[in-house]
Amino acid sequence: MPFLSPKSLASLLESAVSAHSSLLGRAAHAQVIKTLGLALDAFLSNHLINMYSKLDRPETAQTILSLTSPHFRSVVTWTSLISGNVQNGHFASVLSCFSSMRQECIQPNDFTFPCLFKAATSLHSPILGQQFHGLAIKLFFIDDVFVACSAFDMYSKTGFLTEASKMFDEMSYRNIATWNACISNAVLNANPREAIRKFVQLLRDSEAAPNSITFCAYLNACSDGALLMQGQQLHGYLIKGGHEADISVLNGLIDFYGKCQQVGFSEKVFDKMSERNGVSWCSMLVVYEQNDIGEKACEVFLQARRAGVEPSDFMVSSVLSACAGLATLEAGRVVHGLAVKACIDENIFVGSALVDMYGKCGSIEDCERAFFMMPRRNLICWNALIGGYAHQGLADMALKLFKEMTNCTGSEGLLPNYVTFVCVLTACSRGGMVNVGMNIFESMRGKYGISPGAEHYACIVDMLGRAGQVEHAYQVISQMPFRPTISIWGALLGACKMHSKSELGKIAAENLFELDPQDSGNHVLLSNMFAAAGQWDEANLVRKEMKDVGIKKGAGCSWISVKNCIHVFQAKDTSHSRNYEIQAMLAKLRKDMKAAGYIPDTKLALYDLEDEEKELEVWNHSEKIALAFGLIALPPGVPIRITKNLRVCVDCHSAIKFISRIVHREIIVRDNNRFHRFMDNQCSCGDYW
Repeated sequence: MPFLSPKSLASLLESAVSAHSSLLGRAAHAQVIKTLGLALDAFLSNHLINMYSKLDRPETAQTILSLTSPHFRSVVTWTSLISGNVQNGHFASVLSCFSSMRQECIQPNDFTFPCLFKAATSLHSPILGQQFHGLAIKLFFIDDVFVACSAFDMYSKTGFLTEASKMFDEMSYRNIATWNACISNAVLNANPREAIRKFVQLLRDSEAAPNSITFCAYLNACSDGALLMQGQQLHGYLIKGGHEADISVLNGLIDFYGKCQQVGFSEKVFDKMSERNGVSWCSMLVVYEQNDIGEKACEVFLQARRAGVEPSDFMVSSVLSACAGLATLEAGRVVHGLAVKACIDENIFVGSALVDMYGKCGSIEDCERAFFMMPRRNLICWNALIGGYAHQGLADMALKLFKEMTNCTGSEGLLPNYVTFVCVLTACSRGGMVNVGMNIFESMRGKYGISPGAEHYACIVDMLGRAGQVEHAYQVISQMPFRPTISIWGALLGACKMHSKSELGKIAAENLFELDPQDSGNHVLLSNMFAAAGQWDEANLVRKEMKDVGIKKGAGCSWISVKNCIHVFQAKDTSHSRNYEIQAMLAKLRKDMKAAGYIPDTKLALYDLEDEEKELEVWNHSEKIALAFGLIALPPGVPIRITKNLRVCVDCHSAIKFISRIVHREIIVRDNNRFHRFMDNQCSCGDYW
């Protein structure tokens, strides 16, 4: 090999940094030694220190530093070491290096200070940042735009907003990086209107031209503030200025419109893109998932895979959330397999999404398995498993896990949050654990400093109402520190129907009609309560009032997935292509159930009919029809999973218990409230729901 000059050797070292290759770096270092021996000048010594520190080999970089003569050490040497430590997250080491540098009487320069400010930011130490700021002023570097921008960014990110504002106003010159930092930090500090004001100021008063980072920060501000009009104005500005071809800006527009619930506009931006990257596909997927359009989210995921997009942790966790919302267990399992294949199943976000998906799809064993296989766990996955137990009616397991979580020490020591208590109180409600639930509710503010919100009060009202303490539940509502929500009054109305408390039910219904006059469900629930109590005149009056004001009852339906096809059924449905077989199966089940002692609960017939007609009315509910189809369409032994958009009725619950023993099958029904897992004439809810 011909003799390599120091400049050529330095290029080799720089190429190792560019390739992020320690192996290449060591080979380049060996070539340096082979060419020049161990005695290195300052030039190559600085390059070696820079290379090893940037490649996250701080010990080797320190060794090179110790072998370098103090006479050769300069601000470049120390800044290389400091910069590498910042880049790789060794922020405490930055302070140690800076201290050693100062002991050698070497002054920092305009490259050193931005690294120091970033370290102070990452260590959440504004006091340390102020000391660096003072030193920058003393050494006359504060007028450098990069130093000043770094100081401003540090103050903004550590919460010293007054100092940040003063710093920004005193800058003699602001480049676009400064404006971007200003706009982005306003968004991070939950002040979207300030971000928009700064963007307008940039356009009016600055010679700096906004770039893709500026536009994306502005769109984030519009998303956070739900400022649709301002975002649309920017979209027009982008089209006029010819900036709409930038893929990162288009991705930002997709995200912005999605967060403003303008899914159609997101679709238009996505469809018109001449080029898409992984972020584009992921953004569109997330738009559908966040707007509860899970089917389209799954479709976009499949399209992205066909387009050759590798599944990222964010994309996989998002599509798993869509599967959770749809309760499509098989689809979720397929995505799980892809996550394993892509080696991202142990990612904490993917792992949390898996726990959540299996819990919401009713497979509690898979939910537990995903939880315990995670190498580390965050609060989201703890909440997901507690919620999974709650939805299955496994209150004891939920409370045990809650206790384990709050008793954890070390790296997994976690404090419960707002969502944790919603999950735990839900478990107490569904398990009938009134005293335990009330104690946990009281501990929220006293022990954990969390003020109860509407969701927690809804759980308490539901818990007391289910247990028959309807008057106590109403008393809790009367003493709430804020106005009761729809879910709170809805919980009380449901309890009144369950325990035939017509007077309180009327009060709950009147409040619900005021809050949401067009919701047919509340009117139907009140009518059903009167019907169940035999008060047919009142029931018919409620239905007449619905008709007079044009409120239509939403259709109750149940659906079941067979061979990746969703089959939907309504009450008395005879439209299915296999209706003849379904009716034959229903007739057989009815005969076998009566022989086994089943007696129809005709109180659930919602019209004043003869007994035989009432029996036929409840027998033709949608979940029974879906179950009959499942029995003829799925192989023997395969669990039958049914989803219903309304609460499963008492008669269907009783009937499916009987059927589970007759057909020797596991039957899982997810209604709009919880899961019911039927096996051998038993339900996981313990008949308490």
